[in-house]
Amino acid sequence: MPAKEVRDGVEISNPLEIAQRLIEVAVNDLGLSQGVYEILKKPKRIMKVSIPVRMDDGTYREFEGFRSQHIDVLGPTKGGVRFHPLVTEDEVAALSIWMSLKSAILGIPYGGGKGGIVVNPKELSERELEELSRGFIRELEPIMGPEKDIPAPDVNTTPEIMGWMIDEFSRLKGKNVPGTVTGKPIILGGSAGRVEATGRGVVFTIAQAANTLGLKLEGMTAVVQGFGNVGSVTAKLLTERGVKVLGVTDAGGGVYHEGGLDIEELLKHAKETGTVKGFNGYADFGNEELFSADCDILVPAALENQITAETGPKIKAKIVAEAANGPTTPEGNAAMEDNGVFVIPDILCNAGGVTVSYFEWVQNTTHLAWTEQEVNDRLFTEMTQAFDDVYQMKEKKNVKMRDAAYLVAVDRLANAMKARGWIRE
Repeated sequence: MPAKEVRDGVEISNPLEIAQRLIEVAVNDLGLSQGVYEILKKPKRIMKVSIPVRMDDGTYREFEGFRSQHIDVLGPTKGGVRFHPLVTEDEVAALSIWMSLKSAILGIPYGGGKGGIVVNPKELSERELEELSRGFIRELEPIMGPEKDIPAPDVNTTPEIMGWMIDEFSRLKGKNVPGTVTGKPIILGGSAGRVEATGRGVVFTIAQAANTLGLKLEGMTAVVQGFGNVGSVTAKLLTERGVKVLGVTDAGGGVYHEGGLDIEELLKHAKETGTVKGFNGYADFGNEELFSADCDILVPAALENQITAETGPKIKAKIVAEAANGPTTPEGNAAMEDNGVFVIPDILCNAGGVTVSYFEWVQNTTHLAWTEQEVNDRLFTEMTQAFDDVYQMKEKKNVKMRDAAYLVAVDRLANAMKARGWIRE
C-alpha cells in the first residue's frame, strides 16, 4: 500500500508512492525490463534551495523551495512552479513524474519538471512576492534554460510572476532568453490561449468521453471542485457547450443552484469577495455534497488526494475529469471503477497546459506568433489524438483509462530509452 503522510491531521496517500506504483504496474504489463522502472521511479535531480527575502518590516525570512527534474530522454524538462504552504519534496517529485508521462502521451519533446516554494503567497506583499520569485530563479539558474529546464505557472503562480522570473533569468544571462519560461505575459513572448489552455483541454477530453459513451454533451450537468484558473475556465467553457454547472466549491466554501450557475457573474463575485460562497444567495455547497452530487460530470480541479476511499464510493457522476494533478488515491479510483464511472486520468485530462506551453516554446524559438485560434485548433488536435490513443490502449489491453494512460506513456518513454541506448532488451 502507498505510504501515508498527515496534513492538518488528515492521513493521505503519498503522491510519489502512488506514481511509482502505477509506473511499476505499467512496466510489468508491457513486459519491459526492470531497468525501465529503475530509471522512471525517481527524478534524476531534485534541487532544494533556501531563499532569503527581506520583508516589508525590515526583517528577513527564509523560504524553502524545490525543483525536480524527472527525466530528459525526450527533451528538456518542463513543468510548473507552485507557491503553496503544503508543498513537499515528494509532491514536486511526483508532479515531475506526471509531467513526463503527460508529455509522452501528447507526443511532446519534453521531460517532466516541477517546482514549488513553501509559502502562502496571500500573506506576502507584491514586492515580497517579486523578491521571492526572483530569488528562486537566482538559485535555479545553473540548471535552467530553454534546452535544460523550463518553468511555467501552477498553483498560485501567474503570468506576472513568470514575467519576473524570465526577467531575472535574462538579467543573469545578459540577454533575452524567452524560451526559458512559459506562461509569460503575451508582451514578453507568451502565447495566446495559454491562460485557458488547461481548462480548455479538460473540456476537449470531456467532450471526447461523452461522445465515446454515446452521450450528448449539451444538456448534461456538472459540478466543479476548485475555482482557480483551471476550474473557472473549465466551468465557463462547459456552459458555452450547453452543460449546466450546478455547483462549485473553493477554499472559502461553495455554492449550488439546481437551475445552473451563471459562471460569468460567479467569476465577478469570486473576484470581489475572494470566494464563490454566498453567490446570489444560493445554497451553501461543501465538498461532501459535491462528491455525492447527482450530476453527469464531476471535475476535481483543486489539489491532490480529494477522491479517496471515503469520497469515491459516493460519486454518482458518469464522467470524472481530473483537472487537478493527483486528485484520486488508488482506493478512490477503485471505488469509482467498481461503480462504472468513466475516469479521464489527470495525465491525460489536464495536459492542455503543457501542450500550449510547448506551443509557446516553439513560438519563442522560431520567433513567430500564432493567433489564439491557431493555438486552440492545434490544442484540439493534440488532445483528441491523445484521448484516442489512450482509449485504444484501454480497449486493446482491456484495462481502465488510468492504466491505459500509464501504458501509453511508459511504452513511449521506454522506446526513447532504447533508442538512446539507456536500456537493452
